[in-house]
Amino acid sequence: QVQLVESGGGLVQAGGSLRLSCAASGRAFNGMGWFRQAPGKERAFVAAINWSGSNTYYADSVKGRFTISRDNAKNTVYLQMNLLKPEDTAVYYCAATPRDFSSDSLEYPYWGQGTQVTVSS
Repeated sequence: QVQLVESGGGLVQAGGSLRLSCAASGRAFNGMGWFRQAPGKERAFVAAINWSGSNTYYADSVKGRFTISRDNAKNTVYLQMNLLKPEDTAVYYCAATPRDFSSDSLEYPYWGQGTQVTVSS
């Protein structure tokens, strides 16, 4: 049974940092991604990474502040979030795809339950 479990969310002041983790079980995945959904908004792409970690892709809104990485030995993907802004407040979802990597949520058949990130001003 495939399962993705996120952790590391919480409340942080603007300018602070958080590191999200996503532990995958049931099988190994090729591409992994992070998406987020703010209240009243659609789910949006944040970052993606391929199996080897040689390719990463970021939304413009987080480029230079967020870093996606993975440890295949632990079957875990991370999202290091620095210089957080109130507009980063959202539920963050981990997702997995058999494809190399993608920014399209429709390419991801497997999803975690989400973890809340709240950034106060």
